Amino acid sequence: MSKPTPISGFPEWTPAQRTIEQFVLDRIRTTFELYGFAPLETRSVEPLDQLLRKGDTAKEVYLLRRLQADTDGPAGDDALGLHFDLTVPFARYVLENAGKLQFPFRRYQIQKVWRGERPQEGRYREFLQADIDIVDRDTLPAHYEAEMPLVIGDALRSLPIPPVRIQVNNRKICEGFYRGIGLTDVEAALRAVDKLDKIGPAGVTELLASTAGASEAQAKAVLALAEISAPDASFADAVRGLGVSDPLLDEGVAELTAVVETAAAHAPGLCVADLRIARGLDYYTGTVYETQMIGYERFGSICSGGRYDNLASSGAMRFPGVGISIGVTRLLGLLFGAEALSVSRSVPTCVLVAVTAEEDRAASDAVAAALRSRGVPTEVSPSAAKFGKQIRYAERRGIPYVWFPGADGDEVKDIRSGEQVPAAAGEWTPPRADLKPLVGAAGTGV
Repeated sequence: MSKPTPISGFPEWTPAQRTIEQFVLDRIRTTFELYGFAPLETRSVEPLDQLLRKGDTAKEVYLLRRLQADTDGPAGDDALGLHFDLTVPFARYVLENAGKLQFPFRRYQIQKVWRGERPQEGRYREFLQADIDIVDRDTLPAHYEAEMPLVIGDALRSLPIPPVRIQVNNRKICEGFYRGIGLTDVEAALRAVDKLDKIGPAGVTELLASTAGASEAQAKAVLALAEISAPDASFADAVRGLGVSDPLLDEGVAELTAVVETAAAHAPGLCVADLRIARGLDYYTGTVYETQMIGYERFGSICSGGRYDNLASSGAMRFPGVGISIGVTRLLGLLFGAEALSVSRSVPTCVLVAVTAEEDRAASDAVAAALRSRGVPTEVSPSAAKFGKQIRYAERRGIPYVWFPGADGDEVKDIRSGEQVPAAAGEWTPPRADLKPLVGAAGTGV
């Protein structure tokens, strides 16, 4: 077999990085459950007509087909694609299972998704997302939109990562404002503004003219709205100062004010009203969120989402919702690239039980079993080599303790300090800090 060639955009972490990822997922999961979100997992594939019906996503969807499938293309049950986010499959799940769910339904979902994007630092074709959503039947109170940043703020603060800032806006502000200045193609205007960071004001002005039919004065007004940013409710005065009036605009300002004030009361500095945030997907209808990690702003958002009223609907059934998603792989990829995270050891093993002779391996196995029964991660030495060689094996693996069975009593050695003491497998317990690998920011000594 020839040497394999890596496939870009499909990350494979080292054991140490995977240990950090598991730690991060456990912290996120714990926070989600503290807020009452229940776990859910949906299938990896969805019908193409579902994946393509919302937003400009066609170029990103991976088609799923058998090697010997009809060359004319997929049809019917064969027209499947890998999901590109977790919101679309969640909406489908709600519609299919509405009769079994209790509303408002709060769920978290941690799964891989796939997007046919150009791979680059922090951006992958296969990656892990951690989502929360709240959906209700017919109507969803706006206070849930104010709750989302609280959950995400707590989840990300529980991790050894740089501080984050959640940028929030409300689609109603943008839509009401655009209508107030006479723009009729609101979606085209939103998509143009969403590219502001990439193409700049001049590029957005041209795009507004070509796709939304904006005049020079209208484009100038759109950019003036996008420039408004404030860490508190003062953004509302800035919006009113532009002199545009529309009922939807007023509704959006009131809802965004509640989000910013609720977040400030919970965690000052967590949220900032930023009216350039638009989000590219068409299904958002209210508050939208993007999250910057301080020091990594140039890489874009690591956590985003928003309010949607029409995504989960079929006929008379309507299930409005709000959700937000942490790009776990994106977040970790950036921090791994900067060597900003560390783990105290790359294996879970806390104790290596030495083997004095191969005929005595059963005794070492019994010690290991006793330690494991008490929750101490333990493995037995692979060979009955000289003790020095077995200790070096533990050092290479990062295992902090070596256990020596003896006819007159066992001893355990901390190979970092050299301290060796008598011990009984049914009683000895390592310090709490050594029981499992410790994850922390690089340079913190873990």
